[in-house]
Amino acid sequence: MLVTMLSTGTRGDTQPFIALGIELKKIGYRVRIAASESYRDLVEGYGFEYAPMRGDVAKILESGVVKDADSPLKFFTSLNFKNDDLVSLMIGGQEDMHKACEGADAIVYHPGATLGYFAAKEMGIPSILASPFPMTPTNEYPAIIFYDRLRLGKAVNKLTHHIFEKGFWKMANMGVKKYWIQKYGKLPAGFKNPYPKQRTATHPTITSLSSGVFPVPADWPEHVHAFGYWFIEDQSDYKPSRKVEEFLKGGEPPIYIGFGSVGDKTNAAEATDMVVKALKRNGMRGIINAGGGMEERESTKDILYVKSVPHEWLFPQLSAVVHHGGAGTTAASLRSGVPQVVIPFGNDQFAWGKRMVELGVSGGSIPRKELSADKLAEAITMTQSGVIQDKAKELGVKVRAEKGALKSAELIHKTIENYYKKERV
Repeated sequence: MLVTMLSTGTRGDTQPFIALGIELKKIGYRVRIAASESYRDLVEGYGFEYAPMRGDVAKILESGVVKDADSPLKFFTSLNFKNDDLVSLMIGGQEDMHKACEGADAIVYHPGATLGYFAAKEMGIPSILASPFPMTPTNEYPAIIFYDRLRLGKAVNKLTHHIFEKGFWKMANMGVKKYWIQKYGKLPAGFKNPYPKQRTATHPTITSLSSGVFPVPADWPEHVHAFGYWFIEDQSDYKPSRKVEEFLKGGEPPIYIGFGSVGDKTNAAEATDMVVKALKRNGMRGIINAGGGMEERESTKDILYVKSVPHEWLFPQLSAVVHHGGAGTTAASLRSGVPQVVIPFGNDQFAWGKRMVELGVSGGSIPRKELSADKLAEAITMTQSGVIQDKAKELGVKVRAEKGALKSAELIHKTIENYYKKERV
């Protein structure tokens, strides 16, 4: 049987789907992953069928059509829908996703790929909403983009989730709406927010989330699940470059600094200067991930510039991780058991920054607009305290033990199996 997975966004959005796919392949499924052309090699490198999606995510982020979103209001207006090229790309992406669903027996989709729900409904097959962040309403904590804001009680907590759900749907539905009308001349049957409908036995929700980070809310419906983060557990096939291997062996464990796919290239020199100064003030070695607003420079005895090294492999060998607060990078940092510092740029990153401080595994959360060499140096110093290191190790043990990708794949298998048993009856 074939499972199609619809990913959107950056590598941090795509890699957890690869982790799920690895576990589904072990059960016996064929797996097809639709993702940005940027990640073709990543998907095919793990032996999956790659379904192309138009657009290079890195180039789109660099183009400026996605605006900074450092507040809930800005989050809902972060996509420039007046940009004709972006709208055309969105419609083309929906067509690519629809094509990727052809012949599938089930569809697993990212919250930004809501076409997955309507395609599954059209085809009469189960759909699974696979979210990298908690988005099912609860009164236990606010929605992810409101998490670092003023707390006003349980009723307001739940209200923020409904606002987030509706706002996210408003952003996600435009491409689906335009594509479906263009293809069929009308909207899909029952064209409404699909997220609340993904809470049944045949249409469940799974979240890549550790209960050690956010306990599973008691008021979540029965068919909403969070078994743990989705990691690519086996990194034994990865062979680092000689320069990475030699650098790691050449002294005390270094600090990693990387901002993922986000960041303004016009400020790359300034950002890199700040990072280098902060490392020097602490007398620490560093690995700087060039890209995402960081320059690639000539490596030195104490600083190594890299392009791409798997986080699951690299992070456990470090003394701390400084990152932008993407859900995937935050999870990889937690898994490694080393302390972290979050430099949020926008969206859900502020929430992860605040939560890491609350859990006691972080030297601080510094918004990118407020970053300085002094503040970063101070936060890095904090990560070396025994209390923070011990808490990071303790939480790392819990996160690694959860086997979230395996349990989530088993839930997907159970959903498919039960669905087709009923079909045969």
